[in-house]
Amino acid sequence: MAIKEVLLPHLGESVTEASVVGWLVQPGDKVKRYQPLMEVVSDKVTTEVPSDFEGVIKETFVELDTDYPIGTLLMTIEVEGADEAPAAPAVEEKVEAPAAPVAAAPVKAAPAKPAGAAAGRFSPAVLKLAGEKGIDLSLVTGTGKEGRITRKDILNFVPGETPVAAPAVEAAPVAETPVAAPKAAAPAPVFASGNDEVVPADGVRKAIAKKMVQSVTEIPHAWIMVEADVTNIVNLRNSVKDDFKKQEGISLSFFPFFAKAVVQAMKKNPKINTSWQDGNIVYHKDINLSIAVTTDENLFVPVIKQADNLSLAGLTKEINRLATDVRKGTLSNADMQGGTFTLNNTGSLGSVQSMGIINHPQAAILQVESINKRIVPTKDGGFKTADMVNLCLSIDHRILDGQQAGQFLRDIKENLARFSSDSDIY
Repeated sequence: MAIKEVLLPHLGESVTEASVVGWLVQPGDKVKRYQPLMEVVSDKVTTEVPSDFEGVIKETFVELDTDYPIGTLLMTIEVEGADEAPAAPAVEEKVEAPAAPVAAAPVKAAPAKPAGAAAGRFSPAVLKLAGEKGIDLSLVTGTGKEGRITRKDILNFVPGETPVAAPAVEAAPVAETPVAAPKAAAPAPVFASGNDEVVPADGVRKAIAKKMVQSVTEIPHAWIMVEADVTNIVNLRNSVKDDFKKQEGISLSFFPFFAKAVVQAMKKNPKINTSWQDGNIVYHKDINLSIAVTTDENLFVPVIKQADNLSLAGLTKEINRLATDVRKGTLSNADMQGGTFTLNNTGSLGSVQSMGIINHPQAAILQVESINKRIVPTKDGGFKTADMVNLCLSIDHRILDGQQAGQFLRDIKENLARFSSDSDIY
């Protein structure tokens, strides 16, 4: 028999880490080639990792909902074939070697030592951290599943102390903090009523939370809003929507008109299509338009690649494809990569004004609000009824100032005003 390793796969050129959010198989299960083994989350996408082998699951090596670098050992599978020594035990023999000359401490700790650690099974993250800190893993008591040693155990370990003494040393300074936190976060009177329900966030929601916190923490947001008269677009869309549906098989909404106007304006304002990186401004050559798509539970931001090369009809088809894949749960990880600017159709929710959180590491996000009829003044001093929309732009103030943001919005307004005939659709 041979032991094969399953590593955390590459999930996109900009993805450096991901987390396993659910095991689809357990140790002892028989699996076939291409059978899904686990669900992995990175950058708001849940991806199933299939098996490259047919065999029996031997062991898993990582904790759920914990970020690990690409290439991390996730699990091993026993397959039929010539005997083959797995990579993990080879490393573990080196880790266990220093335990021999240690006098009494390992002997005292042996009865309490977890089975996982005694067997010499450690995740790559634990091995790396232990090596950096010079910690003998035979002296560490594991608190993970089946007694496995976790990174937290390594961080909490006090060098030079026996496994029995270490908790006693840490108990005094640490004890009150973890005890107090749960009481503050979950007071007994709230849950005693029985009317509240605590639901753990799924992997996608946790990824969203991480990305949003990163954005508001790292990016100094500024915000600007303008209003635009889109009466011409309303009239044009209403006049061609039935024929478009018959010819293309999909509905023509207002959103592609805004997408087209935005990518045209980005061509004239290249600083909008940038990112901040280590004190440098990265100018992206391709205009890859991220669009926000919501489900009942989560928000996804798929990407229209090279959006400036598409006609309005082409944008409509691509928006429809991505939105359909999101709602069917078939969106690929490739469709989530490489966005350089985000367009959000908040108007579909009835919103008239909002401030978007920038999709890190992009430089800006535009919220297109709902279209409403309003009485507006005319140039000759009179009034008219017009279809008006608010355009709300959030910018990274490290890169963009009010002048660039204002010019970008003016160009969008001019582009919106140019739509006048059905020839503009194709």
